[in-house]
Amino acid sequence: MDVVVVGAGLSGLIAARNLTRTGHRVTVLDKGRAVGGRMATRRVGDARLDHGAQFFTVRTPEFADEVAAWIELGLVHEWCRGFGPEGDGYPRYAARNGMTALAKHLADGLEVRCNSLVFAVRPGDGCWDVGLDDATSVRADALVVTCPLPQAFSVLVSSGVELPKDLRETEYDRTLSILVALDRPSAIPFPGGVQNPDDVFGFIADNVSKGVSEQPAVTFHANAAWSEAHWDDDPAVSTAALLERAQPWLGSAQVLEVSPKRWRFATPRTIWPERCWVHLDGAAPLVVAGDAFAGPRVEGAVLSGLAAAASLASPV
Repeated sequence: MDVVVVGAGLSGLIAARNLTRTGHRVTVLDKGRAVGGRMATRRVGDARLDHGAQFFTVRTPEFADEVAAWIELGLVHEWCRGFGPEGDGYPRYAARNGMTALAKHLADGLEVRCNSLVFAVRPGDGCWDVGLDDATSVRADALVVTCPLPQAFSVLVSSGVELPKDLRETEYDRTLSILVALDRPSAIPFPGGVQNPDDVFGFIADNVSKGVSEQPAVTFHANAAWSEAHWDDDPAVSTAALLERAQPWLGSAQVLEVSPKRWRFATPRTIWPERCWVHLDGAAPLVVAGDAFAGPRVEGAVLSGLAAAASLASPV
């Protein structure tokens, strides 16, 4: 089949990779400038920082198999076993050179079109007509939509397919963050990550400790409550407020550069009980997947992508 995957985050890339392996012709469309979605890494000055997903854990055999292959290839490594002086013994993994590097590896060999905003999906003669914002379209014998559910709903409005009410109404927590490049190491204690230290931050990561950056650099993610309360603030105001609250974690280091980042759809508040949603009664097969299905983590996104591919796997 000619399959179109909407979204080049983890779910979309995993689905596309596995569908390609089973003989289908796959095109991945993404509105962003690069692959990865929330598996995002950015340069600030001479530093490199993860500004989306910070780490991941492994809880299922399926994901363990994927991660074992990534470790063998040198793509990921065990960062630590808990964020505290004693830890909890449970491995946290990080991607070498940043989370985007892992996404780029998964995209290698796939037909991925970035800067391609899917505007509408319309039924055709046994197929889907996937319309882009540049007035072109792509024909698809099957469609996999992996973007955040509010975006998926907008894309599918013209498809004639009605998503279940709970999917349509899924809400997401927002995240405001700042990426801070420093002139010397931060004061973040071993192992370089801190979860929920106060009423502002949800996670703080030292990118040198993670093996992402050679230059001192820290990612500060505000928690959901603070981000929601300050989402509509002038970005300069919220950035200054976060930087002020970040000072105790910087120690004697001087700030060289600060870059803000906003994640509108950071974490789904509710999870669909199955790993993907499959619709077979329309013009052609349609699958909706992503981290709102198998869990709002890296693992959930991968499991949902695997399930999406499996639902369309048999060559025709």
